[in-house]
Amino acid sequence: MKNVSTTSLLSEGCMLNIKSFDQLSTTELYDILHVRAAVFIVEQDCVYQDIDYSDQTALHLWLTNGEGKIVALCRVCPGGTKLDALSVGRVISTERGKGYGALIFRKALETVRQYFPDTKLVKIESQLTKLHFYERFGFRATSEPFMMEGLMHIDMELKI
Repeated sequence: MKNVSTTSLLSEGCMLNIKSFDQLSTTELYDILHVRAAVFIVEQDCVYQDIDYSDQTALHLWLTNGEGKIVALCRVCPGGTKLDALSVGRVISTERGKGYGALIFRKALETVRQYFPDTKLVKIESQLTKLHFYERFGFRATSEPFMMEGLMHIDMELKI
């Protein structure tokens, strides 16, 4: 994985951060894991192993607001890490209805194109309730719904 460390101010007033695992400070890693646990484990009442050894090879993207609070995050995993093809996952918006989820996901796809230019296919394992969100970005379902980590999911992919 290439070492990538960028921070940029977006027109939406958020700071976009992109870092490889080795470039994360302990505070940044703690903040990311805290948000993931708060949403996926506590809010969604889903007991599962979030720390899955895929973080070490992933690019981590997160948006912070003016106060420095994480308002959205996700990770981009190279093919062969989480799935057989490059994947985007752990997509979270902590402030719903403000467009942060769409913004971080759009930035993730831009990151794929920039840092993985030979990628032809992006795969995700979407919660079934988020199917229409990902369809807005051109993803198409490639499986029947299935249970994973206590929630219904569906495999999706985007050819780029």
